[in-house]
Amino acid sequence: MLHLTFRQMQIFDAVARHLSYSRAAEELHLTQPAVSMQMRELEDNIGLAMLEQIGKKIFLTEAGEELQRRSRDILVRLAETGTALETMKGVDHGRLNIAVVSTAKYFAPKLLALFCQNYHDVKLNLTVSNREEVLHCLVENKTDLAIMGQPPDGLDAEKEAFAYHPLGIIAPPGHPLAKAKQIPLHVLMHETLLIREPGSGTRNVFERLLITHRLCAERTLQMDSNETIKQAVMAGMGIALLSLHTIGLELEAKRLIVLDVESLPIMRRWYIAHRSGKRLSPAAIAFRQFLLEEGAILLGQGPGAPKEASRQKQMAQGGRGPRPPRLGATRSRGV
Repeated sequence: MLHLTFRQMQIFDAVARHLSYSRAAEELHLTQPAVSMQMRELEDNIGLAMLEQIGKKIFLTEAGEELQRRSRDILVRLAETGTALETMKGVDHGRLNIAVVSTAKYFAPKLLALFCQNYHDVKLNLTVSNREEVLHCLVENKTDLAIMGQPPDGLDAEKEAFAYHPLGIIAPPGHPLAKAKQIPLHVLMHETLLIREPGSGTRNVFERLLITHRLCAERTLQMDSNETIKQAVMAGMGIALLSLHTIGLELEAKRLIVLDVESLPIMRRWYIAHRSGKRLSPAAIAFRQFLLEEGAILLGQGPGAPKEASRQKQMAQGGRGPRPPRLGATRSRGV
């Protein structure tokens, strides 16, 4: 008879997914020796090898592949059981797991804080990561809800838009184009453009912008965070396409400006998403509804149209931006 602990299954599942002891340890906030020890105990208990190392790579054995299938099913069922039991406690005593892309960290804490004012006893777990990791959280059922831009095709999820997400070209105040109006996009291709890493939502928007206008940047520098890009722009290293939600303080302090560029700002949308068929807890349902009803207003976007982009452009340039069409929430499956 097997005597596997829940923790051993969690550790094995992480090792099997990553095929790496160090990455599994990082995900579970454990030391690598602790992960290795638990894996040895698990294999000793079962009497079969779950992993084999060939060269520097780790592979699942046949027994390991079978245990991975079984363990994932068990872990999902236990998570669903926890959700069902939390549901019995009601909204006030529930648990809320939220994953947000790094760009959303500039407003997500504010929204969560306002939500928690009405639900003091909700236990909150907030994960901030890049787009790929947030998608991983959704796929692996590790989060109740995710705040992100457009989820990719092929992901079996439900999404609803709750606010607009403006992106514009930021530059230091002393940039030669600072006072120019309706700058043609092709002019910016001669500048050094600071870009996010592959897979980030902002990088995807930047690449689509170039493809749409059939442009090619002469020089780009890749950086792995919005904060690094902002600091680099302020230091005069280049300009960047960045979310206007990330630069509020820098605009107020007049350390950054938004260039007046044709076809910009790009108006994307923020979505609240969850896996299709997922049983949301009362706390998750309440937060989702809170975002759909209050999110846009709390982000400075009135009920008629988003005003965030135009207000920030006014702060940076003293002009009035275009009025985008009315936002309508959308729901879809398999998006």
